Amino acid sequence: MPIWVDADACPGVIKEILFRAAERTQISTTLVANQYIATPPSKVISMVQVGSGFDVADNEIVKRVMAGDLVITSDIPLAAEVVEKGAEALSYRGESYTKETIRQRLDMRDFMETLRNSGVQTGGPAAMNHTDRKTFANKLDRWIAKQQRQEQEQQAKTQG
Repeated sequence: MPIWVDADACPGVIKEILFRAAERTQISTTLVANQYIATPPSKVISMVQVGSGFDVADNEIVKRVMAGDLVITSDIPLAAEVVEKGAEALSYRGESYTKETIRQRLDMRDFMETLRNSGVQTGGPAAMNHTDRKTFANKLDRWIAKQQRQEQEQQAKTQG
């Protein structure tokens, strides 16, 4: 199952974790962004540059993603769309978006947007820290291990 990255806002440290994991496991990893983003030379890492505009990269990910794929994003509406398609979504801080949690996240996002639109200063997210990076890497490793187990089970079924 491939990994799709909403790469326009993806922190560099998270991209580096993804690049190392992709090379180690040979899982196809595609960055999707409105601007060119350099990737290391690799058979499994690629970059798709889309046109500029609101949600163009998000729409491209939704168009390409399939059930079981993993999408890396902190965009709550994008996460909701890919979860609806049966894919998994993980934030840059390692938060899993699931069918059980996405509605609450969308509601909170809408509430905060309403506050900002009414003039309330809500501040932005805290800067990424070591704990965030570690949480992300651990969740990514768990997803990869799950994919590898499923692949081994599939192979055992076809051989048995």
